[in-house]
Amino acid sequence: MKSFMASPATIERKWYVVDATGHTLGRLSSEIAAILRGKNKPTFTPHIDTGDYVIVVNADKIKVTGKKMDQKIYYNHSDYPGGMRETTLAQMMAKDSAEVIRLAVKGMLPKGPLGRDMITKLHVYAGAEHPHAAQKPEALQIKY
Repeated sequence: MKSFMASPATIERKWYVVDATGHTLGRLSSEIAAILRGKNKPTFTPHIDTGDYVIVVNADKIKVTGKKMDQKIYYNHSDYPGGMRETTLAQMMAKDSAEVIRLAVKGMLPKGPLGRDMITKLHVYAGAEHPHAAQKPEALQIKY
C-alpha cells in the first residue's frame, strides 16, 4: 500500500471568508493558520502548500483577554544601533488592525519559504467589505 503525497497539480484550493467580530485573537489565528496550511484536508502533506485562501473581515472588532491591549508589545528594529521600537497592541489596533491578525497568523505558520508562500494566501481587512467577490468565497464558521 502506498502513501498518498499531494503534488502541486493535485491541489484544489477554496476561498473562505471569516468574520472576526467578537473572536479572540489567538484562537482565531490558530484556526486560520491550520486552514492556510491545509491541515483541515485529508490530502495534507507537510512539505507541500496544500492550504486554502482565507479572507478575514472586521479585523478591527477582534478581542483579547486580560490586559493584553496595554501589555502585549510588538518589537521592530531599524538595523541601526539603538533602533529598537516598541508598539503596544492598542497602538497597533489604532494604526492597522489588519496587521495584528496577519502577524499572529504568520507566527503560527512554518518558518522559511513554505511559510512565506502560505501567508500570501491570507487577506485581512479592517472593515466588512472585501474585493474578492469574484472568487465566490464560502463563509467559514470558527467553532471554539
